[in-house]
Parts: sequence; structure tokens; C-alpha cells
Amino acid sequence: MAGDVSFDVVSEFDVQELRNALDQVRREVTQRYDFKGATVEIEHTPEALNLLTDDEFRAGVVKDLIESKAVRRNLSLKIFDWGKVEPAGGNKVRQRIGLKQGLPDDLAKKLTRLIRDEFPKVKSQIQGDAIRVSGKNKDDLQRVIARLREIDESVPLQFQNYR
Repeated sequence: MAGDVSFDVVSEFDVQELRNALDQVRREVTQRYDFKGATVEIEHTPEALNLLTDDEFRAGVVKDLIESKAVRRNLSLKIFDWGKVEPAGGNKVRQRIGLKQGLPDDLAKKLTRLIRDEFPKVKSQIQGDAIRVSGKNKDDLQRVIARLREIDESVPLQFQNYR
């Protein structure tokens, strides 16, 4: 198998870029006149963001700010799983924003089945939350990448370790 070439299909995002985008949002919120005296707290945990603000309107504005800053930093909007706005104590509202990272099992199985059905000369294996695709011909792997880019899924796909 020394002649095989391979790549990995993963779904990841740059955590540092997300942190930078959130810092930009916080900075802009403190400088905007319409947020003067308003409470806006964004807490970042590894699997989610927690937003606490005064009302639903401000939560929507902060959502727009987060999305615009994320796009400017080359983060896909598919990484955000916007929860619903819920009332919190003290006339505040809370929103949980999940962060999607890694391929879900059902999506990984669906993608390996698609690769196996459409590209018989290529092998695919699920390895944790990634898919390793290997074959003898680089052109076949390029066609697999092109086909996977056409699929519109709920998570962003990246192709790494192309060897």
C-alpha cells in the first residue's frame, strides 16, 4: 500500500479566530450608542457560547454582530447552533449558542456510503470524528473532494492531510 494517497474529511473551526471574533463583538458593543447602559455578556465554553442581554432585540443584534465578525474571520456560520432566547432572572434574556465541531456519526456513515457507492476505486474509513479516504489515483481523490463540496450539510467540511 505504499502507492496509496489519502486525505481526511473533518469538521473543525479555529478556536482562536472565534475568540478574536467574540472580542471584536464585545469591543463594538461597548462603543455603540444603542447599547449604552445595556447588559451584554458573552461567555465562551469549549462546546457553547452563552449570551446574556437585556431583551430579545439586543440578542438579535448581538447575533448579527457575531455572524458578521465570524464571516470576516473565515469561520463558517454552520458552526453555530442558535438556541432559542429564554427569559433569565432580573428582566434579562439568555441564549445558548452551541458550537458544532466534529462529524456526527450519522453524517460520517452517510458520507462513507456515498463515497463507496459513487467511487468504487476509493476506500473510506471512519476514524473517530473524521473520515480517512484513500486510493491509488490522485485524480479519483480530487473527484471525491469535488463531490463532497457539492453536498450541503449542516456542518462545514474541511479536507486535511492530503498525501
